[in-house]
Amino acid sequence: MKSNELAVFWFRRDLRIHDNAGLFAALNSGFPVLPVFIFDRNILDALQDKKDARVMFIHQQLAAIDAMLRSRGSSLLVLHDEPLKAWDSLLSEFNVKAVFTNRDYEPYARSRDQALTEKLGQHGVVFHQYKDQVLFEQDEVVKDNGTPYAVFTPYSKKWKLRLQESGIPEFPSELHLSALMLWQAPPIPELQELGFEASEVEFPQPTTSDDIIGQYAQKRDFPSLRGTSRLSVHLRFGTISVRQLAKRALVLSETYLNELIWREFYMQILWHYPQVVNHAFKPAYDRISWLRDEALFKCWCEGKTGYPIVDAGMRELNATGFMHNRVRMIVASFLCKNLLIDWRWGEHYFAAKLLDYELASNNGGWQWAAGSGVDAAPYFRVFNPALQTERFDPHGVYIRKWVPEYGTPLYPHPVVNFPESRKRCLEVYKAALG
Repeated sequence: MKSNELAVFWFRRDLRIHDNAGLFAALNSGFPVLPVFIFDRNILDALQDKKDARVMFIHQQLAAIDAMLRSRGSSLLVLHDEPLKAWDSLLSEFNVKAVFTNRDYEPYARSRDQALTEKLGQHGVVFHQYKDQVLFEQDEVVKDNGTPYAVFTPYSKKWKLRLQESGIPEFPSELHLSALMLWQAPPIPELQELGFEASEVEFPQPTTSDDIIGQYAQKRDFPSLRGTSRLSVHLRFGTISVRQLAKRALVLSETYLNELIWREFYMQILWHYPQVVNHAFKPAYDRISWLRDEALFKCWCEGKTGYPIVDAGMRELNATGFMHNRVRMIVASFLCKNLLIDWRWGEHYFAAKLLDYELASNNGGWQWAAGSGVDAAPYFRVFNPALQTERFDPHGVYIRKWVPEYGTPLYPHPVVNFPESRKRCLEVYKAALG
């Protein structure tokens, strides 16, 4: 096959055919396009849960893309390898003249793509990367002096101004599929071949109804209501287009649009300050004397703290891979401030369990709760689970769903006394921060 020149489009966090910026560019490159996906051994081998629902979800999306491509005489080539080794195979088998993909902003992805840029350059192949998972990236929304924002409100104002100036582009990749390479790839590897099994966890279907987004501001804080779109997982894997979602939000809900901007705010923080993966954005917070209490942490993980709203959230997460956003803030504050356990422990647990896990947002949210991040809650702000329950689950509907033994002798006693734990938190934080 090596005689025929072609371009490769590498699917990654953009598992869709429609409105795909990199795919659109590839299909208009003048070369037949070979679509490729690589199950990255570096990532999969690190997953301890071999029933990880996210792998199953990716597998299902790839099967759907492949079926659609095969109906047009093409197909998706799915490889299972370390990325650079997979590219060695591709370059030896095919006469690749250009590679197209959508940009990823996480530290691992950046180092991987830099290594691939060098490898492709040695073969005379150009590596084209495009902006697709965000509306603005890198240095597109910065202060007038060129430095990145570390406070959300001025960032969001500049973001909205930039959107007014540029508009939202369209990349109708689905209209150019005639440029796909006509061939039949080997069947997609089965889950078992990847070392995984099917999961019982169900992925939420995307809900983009006008009612959900239009009433988002009124309903989003109440975990017993279906007041959120459940679209975060689809944004994470790119099964929907953030541009199309932003267009809906502009018409229906500024509050929802602000949530999309928060996502991009945390992404630009990760881009400019990659050290936040393992360190506090505010260095002084790395001096906090966290408790390394494995038993307390286990109670939190299992939803057995004796604080019903906290336990409901953790049990929802363990059972479904989802947790309501308001409850995420409550459980995170409780871990960091009432149990005085390092936010990184909680961040890693969420990373293993959340279907919509995204490094930038997860890290940003946890550092916000701990007080150590950008535009974070002040360290002396400690969520009171009882008051949060009174405001957002006043009739206990959410709690009773996930903690049916609440109010019976089977329910555990509180693992800490709230006023005492709050006082301890303030003392420990103050000692570290001076």
